[in-house]
Amino acid sequence: MLNSMTGYGLAHIETPSVKYIAEIKSLNSKFLEINLRLPKRLSSLESEIRSYLTKNTVRGKVSLVLSEQFLDPQQQGSTINSSLFKKYYYELLELSKELETPVNNLFEAVLSLPDVMSQDEQLEEIQKDEKELIFRVIEEAVLQFTAFRRQEGDALKLDLNKRISIIQENLNMVATLEVERIPLIRERIENLLEEWVGRENTDQNRLEQEMIYYVDKLDITEEKVRLKNHCEYFLKVLQGESGNGKKLGFISQEIGREINTIGSKANHVGIQQVVVQMKEELEKIKEQLLNVL
Repeated sequence: MLNSMTGYGLAHIETPSVKYIAEIKSLNSKFLEINLRLPKRLSSLESEIRSYLTKNTVRGKVSLVLSEQFLDPQQQGSTINSSLFKKYYYELLELSKELETPVNNLFEAVLSLPDVMSQDEQLEEIQKDEKELIFRVIEEAVLQFTAFRRQEGDALKLDLNKRISIIQENLNMVATLEVERIPLIRERIENLLEEWVGRENTDQNRLEQEMIYYVDKLDITEEKVRLKNHCEYFLKVLQGESGNGKKLGFISQEIGREINTIGSKANHVGIQQVVVQMKEELEKIKEQLLNVL
């Protein structure tokens, strides 16, 4: 089962007095990076929440926003900083007199200035039942987040399967084209020797020895076998358990090595064109693997 590193989950739990909302999302990252945004009142839970996310999100740049909305008016009161309010009010009043400008809605204007009003967010010990409620909403968000990752992973799996299949088809094309490759190379060398040296001046025994050596250097049988095995292993790992993104990345590197070697040893226009197509598919595979958990 393949999981994407990209995920999203949203959950909320409501009581008569308060509503908790948890929103979690993630992006690609080589490692696990957790960013938390909690109400100041709940900051004492940060360590436990971070530990829970570490166990349940594995890898990626994970962000969790936990918010609370008080439904009981008695719990959502605000405090007015009276000394700061008076300071702002009288300073603005004096300024308006000095500039001889009318004073409109001065009271409301002062209330909107920084730090004049503040929410009551006292640091207090979180009760057991409230803590259970908070973790329940986080767990529900993480469940949705995990389901989203799995759904995205299924789409990635289909795409990776398709692209490896294309590489395998191109490998079969290489095998077909290779039948004519060696005779063409031999013919080209003999024609060059005849043109520059002359057939009567050519030592046929030495020519055969050099030809065998040269053809052996161009042989791509081992590369084809290894590439075939790497592709099959990639598909096998793709069908396995989740958390194989790094392993698939390593296998794709090995696939790339074999494709490059085939291209450098091909000495055949048709095979080199096929190699370019395989490289194109491999690049798309590598891009997709960046998002695999």
